Amino acid sequence: MDGNIDQLSAIGSSLLGAEDGPAVTVVNPDGLSRTVLCCDHASNRIPASLGNLGLDRSVIEDHVGWDIGAEAIARHLSAELNAAAVICGYSRLVIDCNRPPGSPASIPEISDAIAIPGNEGLSPAEKRLREKEILEPYHQAIRDQITGRWQQASPPALVSIHTFTPALRETGVGRPWQICILWGHDGRIAQPLMDNLAQVDGLIVGDNVPYSGRNVAYTVNSHGFSNDLPHVGIEIRQDLVSTPEGAKKWAMILLDSLGPVLADPGLYQQRHF
Repeated sequence: MDGNIDQLSAIGSSLLGAEDGPAVTVVNPDGLSRTVLCCDHASNRIPASLGNLGLDRSVIEDHVGWDIGAEAIARHLSAELNAAAVICGYSRLVIDCNRPPGSPASIPEISDAIAIPGNEGLSPAEKRLREKEILEPYHQAIRDQITGRWQQASPPALVSIHTFTPALRETGVGRPWQICILWGHDGRIAQPLMDNLAQVDGLIVGDNVPYSGRNVAYTVNSHGFSNDLPHVGIEIRQDLVSTPEGAKKWAMILLDSLGPVLADPGLYQQRHF
């Protein structure tokens, strides 16, 4: 292990130091689109105070540490749609911003059959510090972007960008889909988006796989569903987007189908489902 285990249980008044990056970045905050993009698992950064959570760097750089390619996709979409994109600055292994705080999955002790030493036996104060300095600023930034657009005009939409590994270690089962759409009760974006993607030759589209938008959707449920706003989660397979060229290619493939859905002015209204 290349992490500094001696640092793992340390707790101070601050988790993030001067050498660490921001908890959240908002790309194109003044974008004119009615859509807000978010990327929960954009980064594999670990605060220096946590000593790589006791993990080899290769683990952090693998899919358990982040959604490979997701930030690049979100940035391409932000530029093409002229939309704000809220980007989380830290690894899902530090705290998963797409899981309810306080839940076992929020700060995982095991991820895809890999033990996370730096997450074992944390005190309530240590867990709270991660929520306060990473999760809460990220979700506040999403809230601010939604509120700002709502105050200016009609209710906005929320699109969450993720990527998924071609196969989990613990199962070894391959995942054939290239793009997957996650949604719950509100299909205003999901259903026409899947219809459009189905017209793309050779594209295998997943509907609520490899995860279900009815179960694993803390961010879009907190900011979209709870406010009766149109929302959707989008997953793209990581082997397709692990290079800058691949991320751009698949962002454009997605945009060709997503853009017309988001261009419909009738989308931007509150509806309770």
